[in-house]
Amino acid sequence: MDWLRQIPIGQYVDGQEGWLRRLDPRLKFAWVLMFLLTPVLAGPIWRVGLVIGLLLVTGLSGLPPRLWWRSLLFLSALGCGVGLLAMLLPTGDPGASLNLRSAREVPGLLLQAPSWELLRLGPLQLGPLQLGPLVVDRRSAELGLNSATLIVTVVHSVNLMLLSTPSEDLMWALRWWLTPLTWLGVPMDRLSFQLLLALRFLPLVQEELQNLLRSLASRAVNLRRLGFKASFGLVLAVGERLLANILLRAEQGAEALLARGGVWLPAEAFRPVPVSAAAGQRALNWLSAAALLLVIGLRGRYGAL
Repeated sequence: MDWLRQIPIGQYVDGQEGWLRRLDPRLKFAWVLMFLLTPVLAGPIWRVGLVIGLLLVTGLSGLPPRLWWRSLLFLSALGCGVGLLAMLLPTGDPGASLNLRSAREVPGLLLQAPSWELLRLGPLQLGPLQLGPLVVDRRSAELGLNSATLIVTVVHSVNLMLLSTPSEDLMWALRWWLTPLTWLGVPMDRLSFQLLLALRFLPLVQEELQNLLRSLASRAVNLRRLGFKASFGLVLAVGERLLANILLRAEQGAEALLARGGVWLPAEAFRPVPVSAAAGQRALNWLSAAALLLVIGLRGRYGAL
């Protein structure tokens, strides 16, 4: 019943293993933005390359596999499922070509065009029921590939950053990147403090969901015996209770904040006094920044592939 605690999605796990923990949080933000933005208007080869690169970074990060293999397996299954659905569901008929003149008017003319369909299965006759035909064309295959790769790159890259970076460092890094907005009057201290509260609130949401699932298991609820209507009502009741508990936790947190004066502390107040980075850590940061610039350059040259 404690399977949710074994999948630390969106939570920082303390430890000293791995070079990814020692990387500057500002560079982590930049890398995550790269994984979020470069797939836009990119070709399938670039999207698949991003997934392979992210898997290599995960395997070579030095983080214990117990922290990321379950979430990666779940994301892979989710991405494959969404990709298959996007590939198999119809995406619309391709535009029909209109021949104004007959091809027979020009002797010796050979019309050769790439086939639009990649795979056709069926139709299958199962008694009185006819299934199919199942057609996979170029447009649906590209849509399925884009959907699957986007889910894996977006969610897993953010999860790696949250696993290896404390919430206070993320808050400070966001404040550092968005410092120019303070010249326009944007309250960055307030926004960064709200980000810290949101990151601290994720374990509370997971704990509430864990408690509700444990309460259902302790009562030996059998959804098959309840039937569809009663089971659907039970799911709605559990969702309503989860939302009510989350809102109650949020209200209690707001009251505790107001009781302490309700002061928006700056990001520097949550970050310890910086010490001089070791030579190995500085070299790691410079190498990571150079690799990021190289990837951005490759995106501009080969991203359309």
